[in-house]
Amino acid sequence: MLQAALAQQMNEIGFNSRPETANSLIVQALRPEHRTEVLSFLSSRPVHTVFMAGFIRDNGLVSPFNRGTFYGCRDGDGRLEGVSLIGHCTFLETRSERALSAFARMTQVCPSAHLILGEDHKVERFWSYFDKDARKPRRFSRQVLFEQSAAMESFEPVNGLREATRNDLPRLLPVYARMVAQESGVNPLETDSEGFRQRWLRRIEQHRVWLWTEDGTLLFCASIVSETADVIYLEGIHVNPDARGRGYGARCLSQLSRRLLERAKTICLLANEQNTHVRAFYEKVGFEKHCYYDTIFLHPRNPVTSPASEQDEQRTS
Repeated sequence: MLQAALAQQMNEIGFNSRPETANSLIVQALRPEHRTEVLSFLSSRPVHTVFMAGFIRDNGLVSPFNRGTFYGCRDGDGRLEGVSLIGHCTFLETRSERALSAFARMTQVCPSAHLILGEDHKVERFWSYFDKDARKPRRFSRQVLFEQSAAMESFEPVNGLREATRNDLPRLLPVYARMVAQESGVNPLETDSEGFRQRWLRRIEQHRVWLWTEDGTLLFCASIVSETADVIYLEGIHVNPDARGRGYGARCLSQLSRRLLERAKTICLLANEQNTHVRAFYEKVGFEKHCYYDTIFLHPRNPVTSPASEQDEQRTS
């Protein structure tokens, strides 16, 4: 049954098992022994690959924590042309159009695919390979990728800025759930409450969440999603609405940035293009616009076939 299901899925996305030629493309679920090779491939563009490289460093190439499967596209000589994490969050790094096309067709039939995130021009081409009648978008959004490589020293430090502990989880979860719901339209506390809680608890235990509280009130929080030696990606930056306009957020984020730039060359983060206040806030504390990213949220797909296992490998010309 499984073999038949996998054959049906690969046929649906246009793969076959013809003999390898000089022009063939091999699509392969990546395994732990590919780690060094994959990280080397991703290292040439560290800002744009921080998500995948960070996940690999944290979890390995095969782990439930990745919430998806890492795939590689190789040419006939075995050289990588692309790497993609396909699953709940889909990321890709490709050096050929055919690798982009292959990953798009695989994402289209992946039942767990929820979000596609990447550089705007690449996501636009990626989306062009989808069958729009078979897989419909639920929401599109344009993001600005900001980066900072040199810390600003012009803000007063915050003595109370600290790493979060598991005791802070009850005050953090509602804040982060609202932020996810505002961006995606889905509240994770309603759809995956325990999974959401466990993921944030793990991030706290990794020492990747910071906050500032006074008299039990949360004034500021931020967290690291992914980290490499070159780049740290921040998200979940929140300033209590009742405390805005007092400089608290700028002081906290500036102080946190200085601390993080001691262990990475660059910090980056995303801001919705429509949110001019947030964009101005990041620029105030020294972040500069790098480029635009696109986000596509997908409607769920009814799983007709089983997703490919780590052992499956197919070729296409």
